[in-house]
Amino acid sequence: MTDTAHSQERLSTPGTRSRFARRPHVHFSQESFGQFAEFIARFMGSPTFIMWMTIFVLGWISLNVVGTWKHWDPYPFILLNLAFSTQASYSAPLILLAQNRQEARDKLSLDDDRRVAAQSRADMDFLAREVASLRASVSEVATRDFVRSELRDQLEELIIELDHARDADSNDQAPAKG
Repeated sequence: MTDTAHSQERLSTPGTRSRFARRPHVHFSQESFGQFAEFIARFMGSPTFIMWMTIFVLGWISLNVVGTWKHWDPYPFILLNLAFSTQASYSAPLILLAQNRQEARDKLSLDDDRRVAAQSRADMDFLAREVASLRASVSEVATRDFVRSELRDQLEELIIELDHARDADSNDQAPAKG
């Protein structure tokens, strides 16, 4: 094959590379990007951010209204509105990402709390059954007072039997009257 025929054949045959393979790939670690989003969300919700944003806006307006040089953004402040829109378009997804990560952490924590509560409940149920069985066992065990009262009763019965036996012996030994 000639060099021209070979190059035409290569052009008519699909290659292994896609058209997207030529673009540089930028890889973000989801964890580091999520941490970045949480940092931005925390910062944007802080008084420091509000203070600096207020100073920036007042400075922007002051320089464009009172400034002695060329006013780059006259009164309706379209460029400032564009900056706010751009900030909002980036901050909203970052804040949502931070909220989603917090929700995932809360769900894991809630699942763990439920697992611990279920285990605690099972342990308490087991201990309640054990205490109930111990109470039943203790109620079947003779107490000191019960043993004393039983011994007293037995002693009284023995004394009565001994008295009857003595009376019977004394009646047998007495001479018969006749």
